[in-house]
Amino acid sequence: MADIHAILDQYWGFKTFRALQEEIIYAVLEKKDVLALLPTGGGKSVCFQVPALAMDGLCIVVSPLIALIKDQVYQLAKRDIPALAVYSGMGYHEVKKTLQNAAFGNYKFLYLSPERLETKLFLEFLPAIKPCLIAVDEAHCVSQWGYDFRPPYLRIAALRAELPGVPMIALTASATPEVQEDICAKLSFGKTALRFQQSFDRPNLSYSVFSPPAKEIKLRHILTSVPGSAIVYCNSRKHTQQVAGLLKLNGIDADFYHAGLQAEERSTKQDNWIKNRTRVMVCTNAFGMGIDKSDVRLVVHYDIPDCLENYYQEAGRAGRDGRKAYAVLLYQPHEVDSLRGMLNIRYPTAAQLQHLYTAVMNHLQVAAGVGEGRSFDFDLAVFAQHFKLNVLEATYGIQALAQQDILSFNEVFYRASTAVFIAEKEQLLQFEQVHSGLEPIVKALLRSYEGIFDFPVHIYEGLLAKFLRVPKAEVVLKLKELHKYHIIDYQPATEKPQIYLNRNRMYLDAFKIDAVSIALRKQKQAKRIDAIEAYASGITECRSRFLSLYFGAESLKQCGICDNCLRHAESALSTEAFEQLHQQILQHTAAGAITINSLLKLLKPAKENHIWEAIHFLETENKIVHEDIGVIRLK
Repeated sequence: MADIHAILDQYWGFKTFRALQEEIIYAVLEKKDVLALLPTGGGKSVCFQVPALAMDGLCIVVSPLIALIKDQVYQLAKRDIPALAVYSGMGYHEVKKTLQNAAFGNYKFLYLSPERLETKLFLEFLPAIKPCLIAVDEAHCVSQWGYDFRPPYLRIAALRAELPGVPMIALTASATPEVQEDICAKLSFGKTALRFQQSFDRPNLSYSVFSPPAKEIKLRHILTSVPGSAIVYCNSRKHTQQVAGLLKLNGIDADFYHAGLQAEERSTKQDNWIKNRTRVMVCTNAFGMGIDKSDVRLVVHYDIPDCLENYYQEAGRAGRDGRKAYAVLLYQPHEVDSLRGMLNIRYPTAAQLQHLYTAVMNHLQVAAGVGEGRSFDFDLAVFAQHFKLNVLEATYGIQALAQQDILSFNEVFYRASTAVFIAEKEQLLQFEQVHSGLEPIVKALLRSYEGIFDFPVHIYEGLLAKFLRVPKAEVVLKLKELHKYHIIDYQPATEKPQIYLNRNRMYLDAFKIDAVSIALRKQKQAKRIDAIEAYASGITECRSRFLSLYFGAESLKQCGICDNCLRHAESALSTEAFEQLHQQILQHTAAGAITINSLLKLLKPAKENHIWEAIHFLETENKIVHEDIGVIRLK
C-alpha cells in the first residue's frame, strides 16, 4: 500500500494534511464505513481520493450534480489521475465504452450520478470493475429529512449488497444530527462505522446581519469597505442581473451568473472571476460548487436563503485561505413571510401532482406503460405556457415528482456534439473522389473516433480544428455539409434542461404519491425557515455559535468577531447583576423547559445581550441545556 503522505505530496503538492483528513483516511484504509462532516473548503475530496490512490482497485464516486462530476474529473485529469464519469443523458454506447474502460483500463475513479447505479448495464460490469471504495459525495441527499433529498441516493444501499466488504465513505458539509443518523441508516453503515465532524467554527470568518431600508445602498457601502474578491448571492436570475447592473453603475466591477446562461458564457464569467479580472460575482446558488478559490474576502446574501444549510455552505466560501473574511446577510422580516408563503407551492397536493404528471407525459408524448430510462429535452417555460400553468408551480411540482423518484430533472444539461457515419464504406470512397475538399474532415473523423461507423460518438469540433489546422467555424461548416449529403448524422452540441424518466408512464388509476412523506418534508422545511429567521433576527447570540449548535456541534465558544459579539463587547455587566440574572434563569427553568423568547420577556427590563451572557455561562457550568433551537431547560 502506497504511503498516503507521498501521495498527497505527489498529486497535491502538500506536505501535511488538514484537520481530520489523516484520521479519516486511515479509517477508510482500515475498511471502516465513515461519515465525514467537513465544512465548505475543508478538503472533502482528498479524504476519499488519497486512500483510493493508496489501494488496489477503482473508487466509485456517487455525486448528484453533473457539473460537479465534470469538474472533479477535470481536476483529477490536471493532476494526471485517470478518472471516468457516467451520468444521465449519455448514450448507451458511450456508457458501455466508459464502463469497459473502468473494468479493464487503468483508471482509479468512476464518477456516477445516482440514477445510474441500478441500470442493467452498470450491474453487468460491476463484478469486473471490482471497486475498492465507494464514496458518496453530498451525502445529505440520501436523507428525506435533509434540505436536498434525492431519491436515487437510496439505491446506494442496494449497491452495497453487490459489494460485500467494500468500505463506504459519506461526505457532506452540512447535516443536522437528525440527518446524520438518517445517512448512516440509509447507507447501511456497519457497527464499526466512524463519524468525524470538523469544528464548524471559522475563527477568521466574521458573520453579520443587517436590515437596511435600502439593500442596494448597504451593499455598495459593504463592497466599498471590504476590498478583494466577493460573491453576492441572490434568489432569482433576474435579481442577479439587476444587482450587477446597479453595482456597475456605481463604479464597482461586477458581473452576473446563473444556470440559464450558455455553457461557454458561464465558463468565461467564472474564469474571469477566478483570475480576479472580475471582482464581484452576483449569482444564484448555481455558482460556487466545486470552485477552488481561496482568497474570497466577502460573501453577501442579498436575499435570505431558505435554510441555514445553504447559508452556511455558501457563506463558507469566504476566507478559505485563513485570512480575515466576512459573511453578510441582508435581511428584511417580510422575506421570511415570503418563504413561508412558498411552502404550499413547494409541496403540492397529490391531486396537483397527478395533474402536472399527466401534463408532462402528454407534453413528452410518452404512452402509458413505456418510457423508463429515456431522456427528453425539456423547456419548462414552453411547457408551462402550453398547458397554461404558473412557471413557479410547475418548477416545484417537477421537483416534487423527482423527490417521489418518478423522474429526474436537470435544469442545465450539456450534450456534446455527436456524429455517426450512415453512408456505406464503398459509397464513402466514391464521395471522397467527387468532393475532395471534404476528404480531410472525413479522414480526421475516422482516425480520431473509434466506433464512429457503428454508433454515434461524442466529437469535439475544437480538437478536430486543431488536428486539421483550420478554424473551428470551418470544421462545423464541413460537418454540416457531410450531414446534408447524408454521409454522417451530425448533431451539434446543445445545452437544454432535461427530464429523465425513472419509470414507465403510470396509468391514471395506478398513479400513487406518498402524501405522508410530502407533508413531513413540508414540516421540516417550516422548521428550517424558523431557524433561519431566528439566526437573522437575533441580535445577541454569537452567530458562529448559533450555527455550530444547529449542526449539532458541542462548541460553546463565542467567536468574538461577529456583529453580535462585537455589540456585546461594547457593554459590560456588573458581577452583582450577573449573579441576579443567573438565579432568575434557574428559577424560571425549574418549572420545566422554556423558550428563550419567553425568558427574555420575563426578565425585562434586563438587556437582552446580558440575559444571553448569563445563559451561556449557565450552559458552560452544565446547569442548563438546549432542548431544541430556542428552548432551554435545567440539566
